[in-house]
Amino acid sequence: MVELSMLDTHAAAIDPLSATDAAARFANANKNALEFMFGAQKILLEEIVFAGNEMFDRARTETHLLSEFVSKVAESHSVRDLSTMFEECSRHQIDFLRRDSERLFRHGQRMLENASNLFANRPRP
Repeated sequence: MVELSMLDTHAAAIDPLSATDAAARFANANKNALEFMFGAQKILLEEIVFAGNEMFDRARTETHLLSEFVSKVAESHSVRDLSTMFEECSRHQIDFLRRDSERLFRHGQRMLENASNLFANRPRP
């Protein structure tokens, strides 16, 4: 064990460039790890904000659709009016689900790009 430490000090004394090179590589590794941790933290906080906004937006939209449904039911006076109302409300619900799914797919694509940029150690656009 003593022999290895003496060899290391002897090698550092002989080649000071390798010691500075090792220190530079160590500093660069620490910098990369720190950037990765900050990037991961930023992505996590963005996800928390996104999830909160999505929950609020979804609740607001569902409430709007429910109030529209209730007002349409109150307006209908015949079976024909009820069937028309169900068709319209079903169409609105399907449109909402389509838009919601498209938004979530775009978000997933953005998250995959962010994660790949984080792991590739590139700055995000």
